[in-house]
Amino acid sequence: MTLSLALALFPTVSIIHTHIHYTHTATVPSLPHGIHVTNPPLPLSLSHKFFLPLQNPPAEMASSHFPLLGLLLSLFLSHVILFTYAKVYVVYMGSTDSQDPNEIVLHNHRILSSVHTGSVEEAQAAHLYSYKHGFKGFAAKLTEDQALQIAKMEGVVSVFENTKRRLHTTHSWDFIGLAEEETMEIPGFSTKNQVNVIIGFIDTGIWPESPSFSDAGMPPVPAGWKGICQSGEAFNSSNCNRKVIGARYYHSGYEAEEHNNLEKQQEDEYDDDPKKKVSYRSPRDSSGHGSHTASTAAGRYVQNMSYNGLASGGARGGAPMARIAVYKTCWDSGCYDADILAAFDDAVRDGVHIMSLSLGPDAPQGDYFSDAISIGSFHAVSRGITVVSSVGNEGTKGSATNLAPWLITVAASSTDREFTSRVLMGNGVRIKGESLSMHQMRAPARIISASIANRGYFTPYQSSYCLESSLNYTRTRGKVLLCRHAERSTESKLAKSEVVKAAGGVGMILIDETDKDVAIPFVIPAAIVGKRMGNRILSYINSYTRNATLRIFASNAKLGAQPAPRVASFSSKGPNALTPEILKPDIAAPGLNILAAWSPAVGKMNFNVLSGTSMACPHVTGIVALIKAVHPTWSPSAIKSAIMTTATVFDKNGKPMRVDPDGRRGNAFDYGSGFIDPTTVLDPGLVYDAEPTDYKSFLCSIGYTEKMLRPVTRDNSTCNDRTFSMPSSFNYPAILVPNLKSTFSVSRTLTNVKKQKQRTVYRAVVTTPHGIEVSVLPRKIAFTRYGQKVKFTVTFKISKPSQGYVFGYLQWKHRNSRVTTPLVVRVASSNLGATV
Repeated sequence: MTLSLALALFPTVSIIHTHIHYTHTATVPSLPHGIHVTNPPLPLSLSHKFFLPLQNPPAEMASSHFPLLGLLLSLFLSHVILFTYAKVYVVYMGSTDSQDPNEIVLHNHRILSSVHTGSVEEAQAAHLYSYKHGFKGFAAKLTEDQALQIAKMEGVVSVFENTKRRLHTTHSWDFIGLAEEETMEIPGFSTKNQVNVIIGFIDTGIWPESPSFSDAGMPPVPAGWKGICQSGEAFNSSNCNRKVIGARYYHSGYEAEEHNNLEKQQEDEYDDDPKKKVSYRSPRDSSGHGSHTASTAAGRYVQNMSYNGLASGGARGGAPMARIAVYKTCWDSGCYDADILAAFDDAVRDGVHIMSLSLGPDAPQGDYFSDAISIGSFHAVSRGITVVSSVGNEGTKGSATNLAPWLITVAASSTDREFTSRVLMGNGVRIKGESLSMHQMRAPARIISASIANRGYFTPYQSSYCLESSLNYTRTRGKVLLCRHAERSTESKLAKSEVVKAAGGVGMILIDETDKDVAIPFVIPAAIVGKRMGNRILSYINSYTRNATLRIFASNAKLGAQPAPRVASFSSKGPNALTPEILKPDIAAPGLNILAAWSPAVGKMNFNVLSGTSMACPHVTGIVALIKAVHPTWSPSAIKSAIMTTATVFDKNGKPMRVDPDGRRGNAFDYGSGFIDPTTVLDPGLVYDAEPTDYKSFLCSIGYTEKMLRPVTRDNSTCNDRTFSMPSSFNYPAILVPNLKSTFSVSRTLTNVKKQKQRTVYRAVVTTPHGIEVSVLPRKIAFTRYGQKVKFTVTFKISKPSQGYVFGYLQWKHRNSRVTTPLVVRVASSNLGATV
């Protein structure tokens, strides 16, 4: 009998399974602008469904007419099932818990031997891989029955098929419009010159061995590069290459303030315990943050990047062929001004073209003279270096930082990919919550409010937040807890799952209205929900009391589940607390749940998912590199203008962008000019340009004297030389009038950057802010040559008094070209209620 006939007579159905992947993230230094994820999760549960072979053969097979055939078939099929139906399965057993890798391998072989009737030879033949560093487990060829046996063993988290996946991008660059793998070409333009663009990163260093920083196929280092590759602990000149062309580190400011020398690590270089921090006295990244940001902006194409299997696909930075220069200034506790300024000073000398800083001061920011980033970036921009920074993660009105007008300041938004866990309630209701946890519950368990599990002197209110030691083990054991969260820290969310686990809990639903979309790698099955859904679950608990149950499944990545982009709730908002005439943030870019390179010094992993404006900043840095590649002579202000005036304020469904967590309609204080659009930045048509002297005039206009100005300019500039007297007259790609009393006029100058052979006419179209009349003179402007400048004036007049800021837009239109400028106005309090 043939195999095909045997299969026809004894059909089997494969395992249908849920994807289970290991996730592990690790503590990042307390950089102000990264929402960081910490600690490795512990074992998750098994979720699969086995469909076994038919138990009853067809009648003709059991017929007495075929006794010999039946016997032969049974013998044949026993071998078919053993060998032909053996598939590759992954057996996942959670964290390594600092176990000896050799012991893990031996344990894996013992498990395999037990399902092969004790045969060591068969176990070795079936074994493919042992996972013994980042996580624990193995891959092997197993039958369905063997897989089911292993799934029931103690310590086994999950068993799942080694399913083939299509290569998909890690998505943030695809989402914003760049879909090619390595070239990142934009239709109509060649960005191949990015090999001559050098990006300097002031951050926590770099992990040079990451595939994101490979120099394969890259040409020699640009001739103008003057930087060095500074040797240090676990780092020497050979760690630089044609991709990472320079690396320095700075620690004097840190050591002086912290009174702490960065001691050389003697052992445990790669420790999973976040309390045992490694601080390489070198450019080597010991936290992961610097590697993450650098790879987001300029990482090479990595064919199969994933978060231990989750969100698997190809990944690359915005300018994958651009060069990277590393300036490590940030250590465990943060980044000090003395070190930051030293890095700026070296970077200017080394010859970088762009600087990227995913860090900043706490809000409210001090004045420009007391801020190293403001001072350092001023010098950089004055020398033609574009500086990109993050706006901060405080999320509240007026909390924006990095406020200087010469900086490009970036807000964080979502993409259309989310990491969620399904939750099935006992009453049949299905919900979902944000999570990176790959743990899942094997079966439903009773859910209770953490407020009734209070321990000792803790009040029910305190225990409802699942504070450390606040939960009673007897009441918590074996249950899912409904906990509340009031902080913005990612670490504290993770800690709550640890508290619930320590108290015997098997799962957690965390109510967090503020940052409910930030995925966290909880150590138990857990999910984050908003206040509304949290109240719904609480109502279910109160209605069913002891019969209220719930089951939480492992996280999964899903595209297109909700409108995007949306402004992330944690992203700091305007208005500018120092100079309200200057819009901050300037632009929005993806910063929620971003997958990029990581440092294996923390967590023994090569890639990680992070959220924060730290992650949004390098997205814009990558776009700046592409602009610089195509337009190498453009000034930093022209590059900034191109990014701002071509941005969109609509989501991918064509509707106005919304702001998490409440879904309100966004405005310029949330996203600046809008969401970045890399497909149009290379051809903005017109730009708002500025010279270094304009920045000096700006400082004079906000009250800085010549004596105060010199620490920044280091020259003999005087305020008598200024070109304008009011900060609102600075040639910025946004017009803000924060104190309109009756009528106010402001001028701007546009520069033509479109190479043309004929006269081009732009027409002004205004979307007026509520209660404000806006007139533009002239209504039409014409350009006949590249570089031509035309001045126009915008006049604002109160038509109907309004409370607070109101928002509108000015667009200069020519055919399909749009040059969009935000208009932001606030009527002076003395005019409220007046009749005009």
